[in-house]
Amino acid sequence: MITLHHLENSQSIRILWLLEEIGKPYGFKMYDRDPKTMLAPDDYKALSPLGTAPVIVDGDVVLAESNAIIDYIVDSSDRADLRPAPGAASRADYLFWLHTAQGSLQPMQTFSFVLGIATQRAPILVRPIVRKVVDTLNSAFIQPRLKAVMGLMETHLETHEFLAGAEFTAADIAMGYTLQMAKLRGALDADYPNIFAYVERMEARPAWQAALAKDGKFNGVPS
Repeated sequence: MITLHHLENSQSIRILWLLEEIGKPYGFKMYDRDPKTMLAPDDYKALSPLGTAPVIVDGDVVLAESNAIIDYIVDSSDRADLRPAPGAASRADYLFWLHTAQGSLQPMQTFSFVLGIATQRAPILVRPIVRKVVDTLNSAFIQPRLKAVMGLMETHLETHEFLAGAEFTAADIAMGYTLQMAKLRGALDADYPNIFAYVERMEARPAWQAALAKDGKFNGVPS
């Protein structure tokens, strides 16, 4: 049986969501962050060489990285509907949005969040310098990439209920979490009505609500 080692307020909640969508028994172990550093505890870091969330254990298999875990869990389930088959019309959209979530959007959001924290924690005397550097990075690098991805998704969702077409897939779980973080941090506004409506559809899913209830602490900070 697959066991999810779940770190509070982390990307591993998307794996908890996936497991709830599948609806089969799974193991679950919750880990709290260090209240001072907000980092994962040592026993969690020891689970995998990366020391990051999420992590699953299935017999002798210990696996990290969200998309790798998503593929592994879908492979192990009978939910073929969660991943369009090779050759299916929706396959390319599925692959694109699944990997855009982790390859483009999530890194930029995390980078922006970390830079914001760095600015807040910088010593007062150097804070203006740090803020200027952060503002330059945001305007020249982070925001243009975020706007490109969000603009493309906004247009895509004008004609698609889900990212891969008419059916909910694991790509919606990968991207849905990332967009929920954007919403919690105020990055979704009137410029993205289709994305906002999409996020509300994801948040209304019973499996997402069940994942929130099982987690019990999720507030989107930190990621």
